[in-house]
Amino acid sequence: MKTRLVWLRNSGQTVAVGAANSLPPSSAVVRLDQMSGPVYTVPVPDMILDYMDFNDPMLALSSWIGQIGDFGLDLVWRFIHIVVTLWHIVSGIFESVESYAISLGLIQKYSSIDIEKLKCLAVVVDIEAARDVSKVIELLQWLTTIGVKQVGLFDSQGLLKKSKDMILEMVPRSVLLQETGEKHISPDRIALEFISSSDNKEAVVKAANILLEKYLKSIHPENGVGENVFTESHLNEALRVVGESVHVPDLLLVYGPVRSHLGFPAWRLRYTEIVHMGSLKYMRYGSLLKAIHKFTGVRQNYGV
Repeated sequence: MKTRLVWLRNSGQTVAVGAANSLPPSSAVVRLDQMSGPVYTVPVPDMILDYMDFNDPMLALSSWIGQIGDFGLDLVWRFIHIVVTLWHIVSGIFESVESYAISLGLIQKYSSIDIEKLKCLAVVVDIEAARDVSKVIELLQWLTTIGVKQVGLFDSQGLLKKSKDMILEMVPRSVLLQETGEKHISPDRIALEFISSSDNKEAVVKAANILLEKYLKSIHPENGVGENVFTESHLNEALRVVGESVHVPDLLLVYGPVRSHLGFPAWRLRYTEIVHMGSLKYMRYGSLLKAIHKFTGVRQNYGV
């Protein structure tokens, strides 16, 4: 007696699995009483059962079409992935060659920079890069060579602030901005400010309370409208009252894995241009010079 393993589908999404005795090859219906031995009921999706019925030519054709479509989509995805990868590699090589040429002075337009347009530069580094103080010191030495006068160093946890004594010692002609003041920086020196996420928060809250009190006092009883005191100049004045001076950078260079300001205080980014520089580990002097040159060569218009 010949025994076959059969799958029986009911009206739902389950099948009965068992052994059937004397099942004709062309039989389309099998009763449960034809099965010998244990019978198991298993939930199976409709899609799988449809693919199991290869006696229907339309189902077989749709199966082949689906497989060909999946294969085509896979090829398209792989092609796009290869194109993007090649573009990334080629652009990286081009940037490296260009940076090397700028460092050697082979591209003349980067030899002259109107550094006076860059009054304040901020550098943001991620946490991992902030632990490598030697790379930060090398970056500051490059900025000193270019002629930048005021630099704010930011990391979210204040790791660079803890290493400020070593940084001030290793960077030639560097001083703390808090000690000299913005208007008393010598031409041959670079003033450094160390910033973290917690800086100036209390001062901003106090300044906001001062502005709120000033607004409430200026409300006219007739129409209930007060003076507009929530402006940049009023905020700066309120910060000076509470003993804080917020230096707004003209240019923000971000060294990190993502294109973000990495938590740099938002109230300092009023008119700041942000440039992502990639990893601090692979920083290049030519790329730094190019970013500063591009900023100083742009005409900025401020509204009234």
